Amino acid sequence: MKLGITGGIGSGKTSVCKVFGVLGIPVFFADPEARRIMNNHPDVIKGINEIAGKNLYPDGNLDSAGLASLIFNDEKRLKEVNSLVHPLVFRYFREWADRQSSPYVIMEAAILFESGASELVDRVATVVAPIEERITRVTLRNKLTREQVYERIRSQMDDETRIKMSDYIIHNSENDMIIPVILRIHDDILNHLNA
Repeated sequence: MKLGITGGIGSGKTSVCKVFGVLGIPVFFADPEARRIMNNHPDVIKGINEIAGKNLYPDGNLDSAGLASLIFNDEKRLKEVNSLVHPLVFRYFREWADRQSSPYVIMEAAILFESGASELVDRVATVVAPIEERITRVTLRNKLTREQVYERIRSQMDDETRIKMSDYIIHNSENDMIIPVILRIHDDILNHLNA
């Protein structure tokens, strides 16, 4: 069984996944995997440079800021880059999942629904947090301005849409206790598997 964990930037997906990790559930992190592919897969490197119309690997590593500025407001280029990267991420996830021996596995992906990765999982948990807390978390973590973080939040799917497509919701504000909620989800999945 596969559980997808998603949520907007700064919602606390990583913290939630750490708790599942403590419960012995392996987590596949889609974003770092996509970065690894973009930096190492020769066909993807070639494809990204063709889409960009220039070399985005001047020092051998992807100029991610350069790529972001190219695709941020260009739907066509974004789709082209995603069509190079997403199928490989999905393939690696399936191969990784097959090697695990736990009762279920997790795919953590910010764009689980947008990328089509939700088709690879049996259930979805969405992590939500108040916008102000998310902005604070990301500005501290990523050295981005409030405006840059807000712009990224606006460019992502909104929480209401994600929630409608999810089986579980994990509220992750400073006042919320996430561990009891995660334990309930964990027990629910195990009960389902044992039924």
